[in-house]
Amino acid sequence: MAAVGTEAATPAPAPDGMAATELHRFTLPGLPAANELKALRSLYDRSGSQRLWSVHERPSPQADELVGLLGSVQTYGLRPGDYAADLIAAQRARLSSPESSSASDWQHFDYMLSLAAIRLISHLHYGRIEPRIAGFELPESRNDLDVATTVNALTSATRVADVVASAEPHFYHYGLLEKALARYRDLAADPSLTDLPPFGQRSLHLGDSYHGAQALRRLLTAVGDLSADARQLPPEATLDRPTVEALKRFQERHGLPPDGALGSATFAALTTPLALRVRQIELTLERWRWLPPFDTPPIIVNIPEFSLFAFRTTSDRVAEILQMPVIVGRTYPHTRTPIFVGDLKRVIFRPYWDIPRGITVNEMLPEIRAHADYLQRNDLEIVRGPGDDALPVESTPGTIAALAAGQLRLRQRPGDDNALGLVKFVFPNEHNVYMHGTPAHQLFLQPRRAFSHGCIRVSDPVGLTAFVLRHEAETWDVQHILAAMHAARPSRVELRQSIRVMILYATALATEAGPIRFFDDIYGHDRRLEQLLDLQPIHAMQGLR
Repeated sequence: MAAVGTEAATPAPAPDGMAATELHRFTLPGLPAANELKALRSLYDRSGSQRLWSVHERPSPQADELVGLLGSVQTYGLRPGDYAADLIAAQRARLSSPESSSASDWQHFDYMLSLAAIRLISHLHYGRIEPRIAGFELPESRNDLDVATTVNALTSATRVADVVASAEPHFYHYGLLEKALARYRDLAADPSLTDLPPFGQRSLHLGDSYHGAQALRRLLTAVGDLSADARQLPPEATLDRPTVEALKRFQERHGLPPDGALGSATFAALTTPLALRVRQIELTLERWRWLPPFDTPPIIVNIPEFSLFAFRTTSDRVAEILQMPVIVGRTYPHTRTPIFVGDLKRVIFRPYWDIPRGITVNEMLPEIRAHADYLQRNDLEIVRGPGDDALPVESTPGTIAALAAGQLRLRQRPGDDNALGLVKFVFPNEHNVYMHGTPAHQLFLQPRRAFSHGCIRVSDPVGLTAFVLRHEAETWDVQHILAAMHAARPSRVELRQSIRVMILYATALATEAGPIRFFDDIYGHDRRLEQLLDLQPIHAMQGLR
């Protein structure tokens, strides 16, 4: 089912007695989308058009609980205004005086509360917008929840909040992040927490004087990186050992080198408004809602985190997940790693690197023309035709011209220096993106790892290979994997059962140990999602680095 509220079709007529002017006031601008009204009709068809939210001319206990919940949907990362919370609360107040309320007032209240419930349940389960509108090529809209049935259950629920929670994603880390949202909202209510004095022209280290040391300790304590009993100010305003260790924890959580020094990048992260962290959590919760339940254990790559997570089960618990650092596409529009879902079907040992046309033309042809030994030095060869069995042709002015014209192609021979490393993981897609090893292992020492042309380089190719091939008939232990990687010729393994690969984008992550990790919006997808949700841009907030 598409997220209720995003369908562009012409709205159906409102149920009898539902004034169009009331509907217009309910959703500014415009009327409820057709699928909301479809759910509304289904809901009242089941009740025989009877009111759902009142008992003996008084709002039901469920109605009162739902009205209160609509006014506090910020706890889910949503906005009360999207559900006409104030308008419905005002209607509820008018109904407190039976002598001043009419049958029409009761009917309108009933419809309005039902529409708000339909929208809330749909938004929590499917998200507020379609992922593809935001450039996320996730699976087609699912239809795994009957929204009308869920809302009907609300009308007789012992606890309305429990039924609402049942519509949310059941991912463990979604729940952790939602809990973190409440904590960071409380922190953001005190903007002075991130108001630190400048530290001067050079980075500060252990023992250095800093007149903002007390304010720094207050912030580090508030966000959980410094224990409260370690906050005691030393005789001089210096960076003491507990503060430096807390800075390291803060840096690690924000994707910075954990050196414990107070430098420009760390200061920028420390002084970023906590309202921005709230926004990152809200946007990540929205993206979690786009995901279907895991039918099989997936492999997930979170681009801003530069990390891969290979699930051993369908549960998102750390103990069941293989994790490793990865390198993703550079931040230029044409080199960004796309957000999409594919199915891993084969593993190729000692792969050729079939060099993409753009890299051939823009990067390698100038070098080939300028240096006669460029091909030989880089294990490159010009070939005719597709496939690994294509035969090389001699490098001549004519074949180089044919290469430039797209009549021949360029590839790099297998080996330790091959750009793909010694193994390639193929999940066919229109972007020609895949996962692979790399000879440039030193790049994994960098905290910000956006270096590729779009493909994903993995830091532990042997470990990922063992994971991917663990259910194959042939034994693939480390010894056999290394033997295939260093064999004389390329080889491939077709998986008996494909593995779902999800390339995702989230700038906040709750950990099971407690700390919340935040990552830079390296591709600007948070800004784009803000625009689609009509939110104030976070990049306009003071202190964004």
